[in-house]
Amino acid sequence: MFCTSRARGSNRIPHSGYTVPVTPEELTAAVSACLRDAVAQGELSLADGAELPPVKVERPKNREHGDWATTIAMQLTKKVGRPPREVAAVLRERLEAQDGIAAVEIAGPGFLNITLDTAAAGELARTVVEQGHAFGRNDAMAGTSINLEFVSANPTGPIHLGGTRWAAVGDALARVFESQGAQVTREYYFNDHGAQIDRFARSLLAAAQGEPAPEDGYGGAYIAEIADRVLAADPQALEAADPQEAFRAAGVDFMFGDIKESLHEFGVEFDVWFHENSLFEDGAVETLLEQLKAQDSLYFEDGAWWLRSTDYGDDKDRVVIKSDGAAAYIAGDIAYFKNKRDRGADLCIYMLGADHHGYVARLKAVAASLGDDPQRVEVMIGQMVNLVKDGVAVRMSKRAGTVVTMEDLVGAVGVDAARYSLTRYSVDSNIDIDLDLLVKRSNENPVFYVQYAHARTCAVDRNAEAAGVTREGFDASLLGHETEGELLAALGAYPSVVAEAASLREPHRVARHLEALAGSYHRWYGACRVTPHAGEEVTDTHRTRLWLNDATRQVLANGLQLLGVSAPERM
Repeated sequence: MFCTSRARGSNRIPHSGYTVPVTPEELTAAVSACLRDAVAQGELSLADGAELPPVKVERPKNREHGDWATTIAMQLTKKVGRPPREVAAVLRERLEAQDGIAAVEIAGPGFLNITLDTAAAGELARTVVEQGHAFGRNDAMAGTSINLEFVSANPTGPIHLGGTRWAAVGDALARVFESQGAQVTREYYFNDHGAQIDRFARSLLAAAQGEPAPEDGYGGAYIAEIADRVLAADPQALEAADPQEAFRAAGVDFMFGDIKESLHEFGVEFDVWFHENSLFEDGAVETLLEQLKAQDSLYFEDGAWWLRSTDYGDDKDRVVIKSDGAAAYIAGDIAYFKNKRDRGADLCIYMLGADHHGYVARLKAVAASLGDDPQRVEVMIGQMVNLVKDGVAVRMSKRAGTVVTMEDLVGAVGVDAARYSLTRYSVDSNIDIDLDLLVKRSNENPVFYVQYAHARTCAVDRNAEAAGVTREGFDASLLGHETEGELLAALGAYPSVVAEAASLREPHRVARHLEALAGSYHRWYGACRVTPHAGEEVTDTHRTRLWLNDATRQVLANGLQLLGVSAPERM
């Protein structure tokens, strides 16, 4: 237990038997326990049918207001029929009796501002080091199987900047989900069925024949490259019974291979490479459409078959089988969603481009038409990415002709800078990537700023070892400098940042927190020494600060790992 009903000012309970609130999660548990005790002891009485709301502690914007703050008293006022400041007073008395809590103040309409004592706050450094890679991870999403589909670029050209953004964000989100206990299947959906593949094949054939690309075809040097590779592999391709089919089959395979290699070099690995065409070849589409006809979810009108998607919240009914008998794109969507669910996905997340807003309602309608829960579907829409160099937008790729590719970005700034810069923004915002900034070795460059902080912690470790500073002595009460309080606060907030990144599907929160943490570390480094000056003896202050340094290194490494970015030991 964190909290008992003893009076304020009485002897504190022994250190064994409960956990001193060191992390935000432990403090949240302490406040929750005090709240439950107050209700059990009759100091607070819940209205009939009312339930206790979840407690949340947050960092106050002004550090003078304490280490942590909670609005729980204001949330409770209607449930217990008492003014929030009275509720806050009940909780304050119980909280102030706890080991590790130095003071609790009631502010404004009923905020509870909590200040930890120095020793309790400092214990976090030891907690982080001892937990290591596990710090910031939990099992809140354990038992949830997530199918996360991202990138899914058509196999008709290299991955462009929009797909590159999804590669970075999607892989980071998968890592964040896994850190919270979820089972994640990273899936790439190859759109290898339909008109775009036919245009791709015609473009390859034209290039092989030395003719210009068809009016509706694909341009760029990569088309000629792929055509040459097809001919190198099969010199008789132009004399085949169906040359276009020969170039289609071989060309799509080559493009698949290029895409997979690009993603591998970018540090993104997929668990499943799913081919749209397989849904038609194995009869899944036809079977499901017959099922939907039988249950009257499809109707025939104007020579076409339509899904009654407006019955399930869509803005219009969707054509599933066109008047010429060909399947519309949504036909594959229906079979694909069913396939994902049959493979055990509890939640299907689709990460789509800026021109796919209509898919939000459409895919939920697909789920509902199959008798499934639309909440099993989530659609994330990513916005545009622009490259800027010398203050001017970069619009052309030498290889792709009309778009900037993953290889273009990585070639300009490297994998780490590319992944970090694409992940540090909310996906619903347009972003400009400044190529000049991302190659600077300065604090202006956010990825350098964070990676340099990690490298600096490693340098401090090396210097400490040379000076004979070890972790043998640890006294959390010695971490009383203002910059140490700031750094400990940033470390303590990390688990809740990761949890929010998972629940809100916003991995950029991790990147932004790492930048704040790096700033706190750099300020601490400038104010507090881990190694003694020449001629000075090593003290417990130096040893304890080494723990704090190593805790920072661990959290920076943990966060960078979630973003798929390296944590260098030297820079």
